[in-house]
Amino acid sequence: MIAIFWISIFLIVYTFIGYGFVLYGLVKIKQLFKKPFLFKTDQVLPSVTVLIAAYNEEDIILEKLANTLDLNYPKNKLQVIFITDGSSDGTADKLKDKQEITLLHQDKREGKMAAIERAFPFVKGEIAVFTDANTFLNKDAVIELVKHYQNSKVGAVAGEKRIIIGDTADASSAGEGFYWKYESKLKNWDYALYSNVGAAGELFSIRTILYHPVEADTIIDDHMIAMRIAENGYIIGYEPKAYAIETASVNIKEELKRKIRIAAGGIQSILRLKKAANPFLNPLFTFQYISHRVLRWTITPFLLILVFILNGLIAFDTNLLLYQFIFAAQVVFYILSLVGLYFERRDIRVKALFIPYYFCIMNYAVLAGMIRYFSKQQSAAWEKSKRK
Repeated sequence: MIAIFWISIFLIVYTFIGYGFVLYGLVKIKQLFKKPFLFKTDQVLPSVTVLIAAYNEEDIILEKLANTLDLNYPKNKLQVIFITDGSSDGTADKLKDKQEITLLHQDKREGKMAAIERAFPFVKGEIAVFTDANTFLNKDAVIELVKHYQNSKVGAVAGEKRIIIGDTADASSAGEGFYWKYESKLKNWDYALYSNVGAAGELFSIRTILYHPVEADTIIDDHMIAMRIAENGYIIGYEPKAYAIETASVNIKEELKRKIRIAAGGIQSILRLKKAANPFLNPLFTFQYISHRVLRWTITPFLLILVFILNGLIAFDTNLLLYQFIFAAQVVFYILSLVGLYFERRDIRVKALFIPYYFCIMNYAVLAGMIRYFSKQQSAAWEKSKRK
C-alpha cells in the first residue's frame, strides 16, 4: 500500500510540476551541444490562407473580419476564407458583400471539421492558418508563424492562447489564465527540446500540402490535425509572439462544459494516435506526448483519489508524522477548493482560492469527459447492434 502511495504521488507531481523541471533541464543540456535554428529575415514569404469557421457569430464577425484584414502580411499573399455553415443569424449576411474574402455558406450544419474539410479545395496558400471566430490575433501573428517553416522539418506551428482577465474575474477566468501561462512555458520548452505535442484551435497553422482530414466525429480536430502531421515525422512548432486573445469563459459552468468536451476529445485522441504513443518510432516525441498529454488525460485524476484514500488509511494506521502531515495538507487543499466553490456560487472573489478550485475542476472534467466519451461509444455500439 505504501509503495502504491509513493508511486502515485510521484506520477501526480511529475505530471503537473516535475515534467516542467525535467523539460527545462533537458533543454539546457541540448543547448550546450546544439545551437537553435536561426531564422533568416530575407526569405521570400509563402502564400497564406486564413481559415475561420464561424457559427452564429453575428455580434463579433465584423470585428473578426477587420482584425484579420489588418494582419501585417502582404495582401497579395493572403487569402481569407470564412465558413459560416448552418448559421441561422446574420453572420453570413454581414460577410456576403465583402470582396476581400471568400465566403462559404450552406444552411446545413455538419460541424467544424466538416466545414474545414469543405473549405480545403478552395485553399490557395502554401500555409493554412486556422483561427476561431471569437478570438483576435496580434498584427504580426501570421508573419511570426510562417518564419518557422524555413525549417523543412516543421510541418505545423501553433500560436499562443492568451486569456483576458478583468479585475472581477471569477475562478474560471483567473484559473484559466494561470493555467495557460504555465502551458505556454511548457509548449515553448517542448519545442525547444524537439516538438510541441498538439495545437489549440484559437491559432495554429500547417503546411497545406500536409493536410489530411481526420475522422468526421473528431472532438478536438485542431489537436488531431497537428498530431497526425507529427506522427508522419514532422515537428510541431510553437511561437509565443503569434497569439490569439480570447475572453475567459463567462462562468465556471461554461468553462466546465468546455473542459469536459476537451477531456472527452483527449481520450478519443489517445485511442486514435497509436503512432505517437509508440516509443519505437520516435522515442523523444513519445516521451513528450505521454508526459505532457497522456498522463493528464488518463490516470492522474484517478491517482488523486487513490492517493487521498491510501494516505488516509496509512495516516490512521500508523503514527508517522510524515503521512499525517501529507494527509492534513490534502484535506486543507480540498477544503479550500470547496470554499472556492461556495464563494463562486455567491459571486465572492477571493483570488487565493482560484487555483485549488480550478485544479479540482480540471481533474473533475477529465473524469466527466471519460465517462461521457465511453458512454457515447457504448450507446453508439448498442444502437448499431440493434440495427443488425
